[in-house]
Amino acid sequence: MSSARPIGDLRSALPFWLSLALVPLIAIAAAQGGWALILPPLCTWWLYGILDAVIGLNEDNPDTETEDGQLFWYRLITMIWFPVQAIVIYGAIFYATRTGHLDTWEKLVLFFDVGIISGTVGIVYAHELLHQRNRLERWLGDLLLATVLYSHFRTEHLLVHHRHVGTPADAVTAKYNEGFHRFFVRVLAECPGSAWRAETRMLARRGLGPFHRTNPFWRYAILQLASLGLALAIGGWAGLGLFVVQAISAIWQLELTNYVEHYGLTRKHLGDGRYEHVLPRHSWNASHRASNWLLINLQRHSDHHYKPSRRFPLLQTYSEQEAPQLPFGYPVMAMVAMVPPLWRRVMNPKVRAWRKRFYPDIDDWTPYKQGSNPSPI
Repeated sequence: MSSARPIGDLRSALPFWLSLALVPLIAIAAAQGGWALILPPLCTWWLYGILDAVIGLNEDNPDTETEDGQLFWYRLITMIWFPVQAIVIYGAIFYATRTGHLDTWEKLVLFFDVGIISGTVGIVYAHELLHQRNRLERWLGDLLLATVLYSHFRTEHLLVHHRHVGTPADAVTAKYNEGFHRFFVRVLAECPGSAWRAETRMLARRGLGPFHRTNPFWRYAILQLASLGLALAIGGWAGLGLFVVQAISAIWQLELTNYVEHYGLTRKHLGDGRYEHVLPRHSWNASHRASNWLLINLQRHSDHHYKPSRRFPLLQTYSEQEAPQLPFGYPVMAMVAMVPPLWRRVMNPKVRAWRKRFYPDIDDWTPYKQGSNPSPI
């Protein structure tokens, strides 16, 4: 792991702007149909997986004392993404509902492709924005989540996931041996209610009822209804349906990422529903250079959970002695996760090695695997 390095210049930030290259790919896919529809997934999951293999790892660590003023070019790409994404989604709806050269299946695949932009990029950027303290960035994060109909993610992520990761209270910590498809259904069912309960507990501590106007679920509902209404106004019922297709595609990609990030990793139960503090060992780390460009260092996830307020350019990477390491970046690992037997073959030995390295004193892992330890809530 290399020592701290300066990162404040435009040249250092430019690789994180490669996400903009997805915009013309959507335009080409929409104009050509057919074979061109494979370009967006090919140039995200596959291309970045290949680039990771060619370029390798980036184990340099930036100076964590770098001030926000020096991070302008990094912050800017996340802050302009909402208007970019809105133009792509609603422009594609306008085009697809008025053109005659795309068959129904081509339109559906096209909006699956649009979901690659709103999921692989948009939700990742929203995640970065929602962790910031200033109101503008948080609002931009809310707007991005509304365009994929997943606004409750803000509450679930900040109030539940970060506080309770690696415990039975966190739905998005995938259990050992839990396949992705079962995990996906489970989190779709559990997370909205979990987020609602987290907000109502906060309101109750202030002596307010669950339907008080300060409950952010009102904002979530208004923004999502506005997003749906605009799709309906632009493209009619067909446009509304295509909007929902891209949202489902985006959510699927988000939860694939959530699955990969914490699979099988649990915090030690200290008794009486208390758990050890979150440490870098409780998230899978990946130092793959190219996919970290695409995902704005999300794969340095061990440090993100250890220091949640740290901006993405400053996230640190860790050695194998400090945090468990993924064998490939998220794009490849997400494809592996879609085949549960293959996933278990790759990852279960790594989880068992993690247990032996960090928790040799735990003899019975059954309560951890089953999620039957007491909840911290």
